[in-house]
Amino acid sequence: MNRLTSTFARTRSEGRAALVTFVTGGDPTPADTASVLDALVAGGADVIELGMPFTDPMADGQAIQSANLRALGAGISTAKIFEIAAAFRARHPETPLVLMGYANPMTVRGADWFAAECAKAGVDGVICVDIPPEEDAELGPALRGAGVSLIRLATPTTDAARLPAVLEGASGFLYYVSVAGITGLQQAAQTSIEYAVAKLKAATDLPVAVGFGVRTPEQAAAIGVVAEGVVVGSAIVELVGKHGAQAAGPVRDFVATLRAALNQKEKAA
Repeated sequence: MNRLTSTFARTRSEGRAALVTFVTGGDPTPADTASVLDALVAGGADVIELGMPFTDPMADGQAIQSANLRALGAGISTAKIFEIAAAFRARHPETPLVLMGYANPMTVRGADWFAAECAKAGVDGVICVDIPPEEDAELGPALRGAGVSLIRLATPTTDAARLPAVLEGASGFLYYVSVAGITGLQQAAQTSIEYAVAKLKAATDLPVAVGFGVRTPEQAAAIGVVAEGVVVGSAIVELVGKHGAQAAGPVRDFVATLRAALNQKEKAA
């Protein structure tokens, strides 16, 4: 049983959804990323997504776009992302770490190289935003061969005919993108989330985590009633952008409010 599987099994046994948090690697600087990641763990995050900065993050809104530019300007690179990941794994041997990003940084040196580096650094899963399953002849097989979960995305436009292709070869969890748009301020209606999650659960045994537009403890608690995971990203990235090198404290405190809300999800129910 890998870290992702065991973490979702644990949160299920605790009667709550897993808190999945996202930050951009290298933001505000590569040296500061460790303290931000540690703050996520201290605040109660169950799974951490580490964004791989890219010049053209087409799925991301202004907050994460700006974080990408800050990190790139501060000298982040794919090699440094793996250094950050390996150091995180040494400090936090049980917390799942997922790399999230785009195809170019993941495949420019070859999918096998990338998958091997993920395994060596202790990365548990990868989310690649812009390789559709129908075109995934290299990255997915390489990751699976290295024992790294390929986490796929489902969206409001993923219909019953296409969902089997999305699920084929997926592992770790299924990430439901709750809005047909970019990361940031948009928030899907709770009823539409409930309907979509029910359809996904009928099609897969993978845990379903819901993200895009989740910004408050109240939203997290409501989604946590129906989904196995709740993903919060832009709201945390905004705190890093606001506080810079002093972001660890505000990030820890905010994440703690999200975790507390998920611990009390029965109130939302």
